[in-house]
Amino acid sequence: MSGDEVFLTGATGFIGGHVLDVLLEAGHPVRALVRTHGQLGRRSGLTEVVGDVTRAGRLVDSMRGCRAVIHTAAAYSFAPAERARIRSTNVAGTAGILEAARLAEVERAVVTSSSATVGPARAGRPATEANHADEHGHSAYHDSKIAAERAALAARIPTVLVLPTAPVGARDWKPTPTGAAVLTFLRGRVLASVDGGLNVVAVADVARAHLAALQRGQPGRRYLVGGANLSFDELWARLGAVSGRRPPRLRMPHAVALLAALVDEARCRVVAGAQPVVPLEGARMARHRMYVETRRAQEELGVIPSSVDVALEESVRWYREHGYLAA
Repeated sequence: MSGDEVFLTGATGFIGGHVLDVLLEAGHPVRALVRTHGQLGRRSGLTEVVGDVTRAGRLVDSMRGCRAVIHTAAAYSFAPAERARIRSTNVAGTAGILEAARLAEVERAVVTSSSATVGPARAGRPATEANHADEHGHSAYHDSKIAAERAALAARIPTVLVLPTAPVGARDWKPTPTGAAVLTFLRGRVLASVDGGLNVVAVADVARAHLAALQRGQPGRRYLVGGANLSFDELWARLGAVSGRRPPRLRMPHAVALLAALVDEARCRVVAGAQPVVPLEGARMARHRMYVETRRAQEELGVIPSSVDVALEESVRWYREHGYLAA
């Protein structure tokens, strides 16, 4: 499919921005969905399309002539007031984009999902694509990604699902929860660790996986894309090594973290526009080891994990160079 035009959502985001890079480098002209013109700058092969994933019906004409759609756009927030918007954007938005693509006679779609849809490690074994997380209502975002996966698999267009773990790297400007964890550490605010873990992946690997999924992913198939399974202690130690900061020495019981999160949740429900400092959803997930096995993506897509330490170092450098530590 090299050279075929691709319609891309989420290009102003962390993952989507890196996907845009690899598409253009591979010679694909890209029509990128933006809210206002000029967000992505002028680049050869790039055309901006103004629109909104929640009004996908208006995008049918803009998609015509594209051979594929890559849908990376998603709403992510831990604020209680944002939960309805998250559901609308991530679930209805995904279904709408894929239906618009079908009407525009697009041949193929790649959708960014999340490793959260496979759930945590079970009985000491990392999760695989054969696993499915319970939709239990503990996390508005992760529940929305489970529902979005169902919508994608039910779409009437051949669709491949890419399931990234926790991506790190440069240009996580918003930031994502992983980037926020890096920033919190760099600002010296990680005072204690907890007994859990997660898989961390270089965002460049995630971007390459989207291109590979476009080229040779099997429709209806889920591909976990990850890097290293790390305990939180190991994550802080690696961040300490690349940043020169000392990792936390204290261990916080999960019950204490959960209590702090519940108090913070109550504050956010009372104070208009408040953003959680200790997200309840994060506290609930932190007790798990969100470890995954990525053999399928390696064997079928050819995505071999690169160095997580290098990606962490790139993240640290980017935040320092762009003034985030002064915040």
